[in-house]
Amino acid sequence: MEERLISSSMMMEDEQIEYSLRPKFLNEYIGQRNVKEHMRIYIEAAKHRSEPLDHALLYGPPGLGKTTLAAIIANEMGGNLRVTSGPAISHAGDLAAILTNLAAGDVLFIDEIHRLNASVEEVLYPAMEDFALDIIIGKGPSAHSIRLDLPHFTLVGATTRMGLLTSPLRDRFGIKEQLEMYPPEDLKLIIERSAEILNVEIDPEGALEIASRSRGTPRIVNRLLKRVRDYAQVRGNGVIDLETARAALEMLAIDEIGLDAVDRRMLSAMIEKFGGRAVGLDTIAAATGEDATTIEDVYEPYLLQLGLIARTPRGRIVMPQGYIHMGYTPPAAQSQQQEKMKF
Repeated sequence: MEERLISSSMMMEDEQIEYSLRPKFLNEYIGQRNVKEHMRIYIEAAKHRSEPLDHALLYGPPGLGKTTLAAIIANEMGGNLRVTSGPAISHAGDLAAILTNLAAGDVLFIDEIHRLNASVEEVLYPAMEDFALDIIIGKGPSAHSIRLDLPHFTLVGATTRMGLLTSPLRDRFGIKEQLEMYPPEDLKLIIERSAEILNVEIDPEGALEIASRSRGTPRIVNRLLKRVRDYAQVRGNGVIDLETARAALEMLAIDEIGLDAVDRRMLSAMIEKFGGRAVGLDTIAAATGEDATTIEDVYEPYLLQLGLIARTPRGRIVMPQGYIHMGYTPPAAQSQQQEKMKF
């Protein structure tokens, strides 16, 4: 699968500049007002008691700022941030090595925590509850268990699939916060902040135009800003205004609601080739030339969020909004017109 400009997954170019654009403290963090207010209260209370923050679980779609929020928690609490991911911790010994190297007040961030092995999870339970590690030394009759005390740390877990977390692990998190898609107004503020850091001149209308096409995701909005900046410097006068932003996004084939060429090709295939009837996932994959898993995990969620398509027991169907957006007449309206023509 080719990399899409509006994919919410991390790309190589994002790593080079995204860390400089990330806020460091809560007062710099834009959007997610409820989450921000909750975390401010929890952090202030923990600092007042001179205790580490309770373990926190952050969940939501990729690109919304879970890693950024973990770094902010570490900065606000005055500790160091240790970053790892669920697939990277393949053995219990790997986790034990990470935990024993933590200092008091440190924050351990585990991304994609739902992908932890079951054996690693079992080691994590006593570490989260009792700040201790139970390690078995030796084999056979000479094997015995020892308990290692750990410094009091904060575990911040992030997942894009809350339902895949095991119940025992989920219940051990005292703080659970869901990150939601950003409205265009918040994304506009993020663009203006990023433009200031990148020394890009942008007006409010241009910022709002980019924000409205970025799928409610800060990672995508920063990526689009860099591409529109390139266009403005080569084809314009270096200033991103409304006309420049629209021209650049049209060149990138991103329409007014954030759909790209692949999304539109998928909708067109369902409408033109199958007449709006329920279509199976494998059939859509064959008609569009994309992988079925890619369609289900990458393309479909955003179309479902917008109400352009729907899932049914018989397959995927295009909703009336999908017909209207693609310039077609919805089936119900077609039938009504045909009935009128009969009379």
